[in-house]
Amino acid sequence: MIDHVNGVVLGVFVFLFLLVTVLGFAAARWRRAESLDSLDEWGLGGRGFGTFIAWFLIGGDIYTAYTFIAVPATLYAGAATGFFAVPYTIVVYPLIFLFLPRLWSVSHRHGYVTPADFVQGRYDSRPLALVIALTGILATMPYIALQLVGMQVVLQVIGIGTGSDSWFVKDLPLFIAFAVLAAYTYSSGLRAPALIAFVKDTLIYVVIIVAVIYIPSRVGGWDHIFSTVSDSFASFNKDNADAIAAGDAAPKATMPAAGISQWAYSSLALGSALALFMYPHSVTGVLSTRSRSVIRRNAALLPAYSFLLGLLALLGFVAIAAGVKVENPQQSVPQLFEDQFSPWFAGVAFAAIVIGALVPAAIMSIAAANLWTRNVYKAFINRTATHQQEATQSKVVSLLVKFGALVFVLALSKDFAINLQLLGGVWILQTLPTIVVGLYTRWLHRWALFAGWAVGMAYGTWLAYGVASPTQDHFGGPLVNFPGTTTKVYIALLAFGLNLLVAVVLTPLLRATGVAAGRDQTTPQDYHADIGDAGVDEELGSGTPVHA
Repeated sequence: MIDHVNGVVLGVFVFLFLLVTVLGFAAARWRRAESLDSLDEWGLGGRGFGTFIAWFLIGGDIYTAYTFIAVPATLYAGAATGFFAVPYTIVVYPLIFLFLPRLWSVSHRHGYVTPADFVQGRYDSRPLALVIALTGILATMPYIALQLVGMQVVLQVIGIGTGSDSWFVKDLPLFIAFAVLAAYTYSSGLRAPALIAFVKDTLIYVVIIVAVIYIPSRVGGWDHIFSTVSDSFASFNKDNADAIAAGDAAPKATMPAAGISQWAYSSLALGSALALFMYPHSVTGVLSTRSRSVIRRNAALLPAYSFLLGLLALLGFVAIAAGVKVENPQQSVPQLFEDQFSPWFAGVAFAAIVIGALVPAAIMSIAAANLWTRNVYKAFINRTATHQQEATQSKVVSLLVKFGALVFVLALSKDFAINLQLLGGVWILQTLPTIVVGLYTRWLHRWALFAGWAVGMAYGTWLAYGVASPTQDHFGGPLVNFPGTTTKVYIALLAFGLNLLVAVVLTPLLRATGVAAGRDQTTPQDYHADIGDAGVDEELGSGTPVHA
């Protein structure tokens, strides 16, 4: 199982993994409440995280292990559209500066734990809240699975399990890692990833900054790197001109081509920015903060991660110039680290990536469990559930979610997980009209929103199914021709546009025919509430619910 593993690399890796394990269990006593037997405490960390903690938590939540594997891997493979991740993580922060403080206020005033709680209160519609919750769970599951894919890539490069034909031996380290994750998430709730995020983000920053300074100096400098990459891509395009013309191969480029390709690039950036904070785990991180001002400060500070992501993306080009040869592009950066770093620092780098999977996976599983508990279990199964029963239900479901993702990855093709994550972005964007528009106006009718959601989900899934690539017949990519043109655009934006159109057209028809719109349980003042206002406690203790 470990015959071909460097002992120093493995030793450093295991030490850091054990460190975060200890921190995960110790988190139950960090900022300790009298009890974790409520979703406010277990699922939202007491709703008391300040700017410093929130910066690490939300950053660790958004910038996942798969981000650090997939973005440079895309550039290593010659797909310049991979750079879209950089502008979209810049565009997203002005957007969240606008609407997330409103969601924080109304959620703290009424004790909402999930975005679907807000939908229920705003539109008085359990069916609409249910589909928003199920969409969140559906979109989150493959996201958790992709954290496992990122961990697998690192373990393969280290050499753990690669010398055995037994599936059990090969996958045992992954089982152990997620069993430990499940244990400390169960015991500590959101406090565990919040505390571990300090270690994860510190390691990631150190590794990436060292990598972009040290490795280029070893391979001839940035000028040599870019010229080598340009020559390599030009040679590939020349040698495969016939296949590219026939559509059997994709051309390689260091920058998106001028013209219609820029629409693909920009639509990916915009659509991804709109979708990012629709994910339940992103909302969970935001609702755990102490005040509206914490959210605004983080919206101003989090772009520092975008700078890091830009540097990270360039490592895909560095791997080419360094002569890294791997069949799976996702292994390019871990292999680069193993080739160029000393063994002890390679161990640090590998640990940073794996820990970078544990933090978001924990938050995602908590967010999915909260959605199940509040918007399925309590709304339809046990409407009189106590705070303790809710917490217990979420703890158990968080275990099922994590191990479901584990079985999903081990039993099915990794391409299948990646395809579902593509659909996750399409699906989660369909919740935006209900949630974000609802934060500003209740004009859209609840049944119009339901119909728009259904149409957007069906249309987006159908479009994604019809996309072929040189390697697969379905779910071959995130782009499709805009109707009536040859211009490629992001599928999620097309589905979102149709979703919104249906909701806008049906609303006046439903209102004109007298279909009941339900009772709004919120008031205009709720969307501006802050610390010190009625029903908004500075920080919860002993599991006290936050109700007006």
